[in-house]
Amino acid sequence: MSLIPLPSDLPSFLEPYLPQNKSSRKPFVTLTYAQSLDSRISKGHGIRTKISHEETKSMTHYLRYHHDGILVGTGTVLADNPGLNCKWVSDNDNNDDSNYQHNKTSSLMMYSPRPIIIDMKQKWRFTGSKMWDLYKAKQGKAPIVIIHGVPRQLEPDVSYMIMDSPTFEWEQLMVRLKDEYQIQSVMIEGGAQVINTLLLKPDLVDSLIVTIGPTYLGSNGVEVSPKRSLDLKNINWWK
Repeated sequence: MSLIPLPSDLPSFLEPYLPQNKSSRKPFVTLTYAQSLDSRISKGHGIRTKISHEETKSMTHYLRYHHDGILVGTGTVLADNPGLNCKWVSDNDNNDDSNYQHNKTSSLMMYSPRPIIIDMKQKWRFTGSKMWDLYKAKQGKAPIVIIHGVPRQLEPDVSYMIMDSPTFEWEQLMVRLKDEYQIQSVMIEGGAQVINTLLLKPDLVDSLIVTIGPTYLGSNGVEVSPKRSLDLKNINWWK
C-alpha cells in the first residue's frame, strides 16, 4: 500500500497529542482506532472492515513514525494479519543519501515501531505472517510477544515477555516494556477488548486519537463503548 501525501495542516494539529518527553516509570501511551458512526470497529468478529479514508491511513503511519512500539491484541493480529510497520518517512531522513531507494528501505526499518502482540494463549505465529515478510525484507521489526506460561514454540528473532497471570496488570506491562526494551512510547491500535479496557484507564493513556468514518456498521458489529461514562479533556477535531 502506497500512502497519499500527508495533509499539510495535519502535523501541527497532531503535535500536542504526540509523545512528550516526560519523567515517568511508564512509556507515553497513545490509544488510537477507527470507528463507524455507531461506534463499531468492524462488521463482526474476525471480519476485516474498511473504515478509514486514505488521508487517515497516512496519518496512522505518521503516528507510527513517532512511537517506539505498536501494540495489538490476539484478535486483531489473527483477523487482520497486519504488518505494523511505518511507511511514512520524513523527507529529512532521505535528503542526504544519493541512493534514495536504499535509504528509504533503511528508514522503514529504522523508524518502524516495534510490534507488541498480546497473545496470552499463544495462538499466533510470527513465521509466515505479513509482519515476518516485512521483517525479512528489512521493512519492519521483529515483535515482542506477551504470553502467559512457558513458550510452546520459540520462534527466531521473537522476544517473549512472560506474564505471571493471564489477567495481567496493564501498568505492570507498560513499566516492563520501558525497563526491559527501552520502549519510551507505545501506540495501541486494538482490538475492541483492549480498547474498551484502556478507555477506562485514564492514568495509563496519555493521548486518544479516534477516526470516525461516515458509515454505520450495524448492531452485529464489534462495538467500542466503555462500561461507564467517560469525559475527555483537551478535545480537538480535524476534518
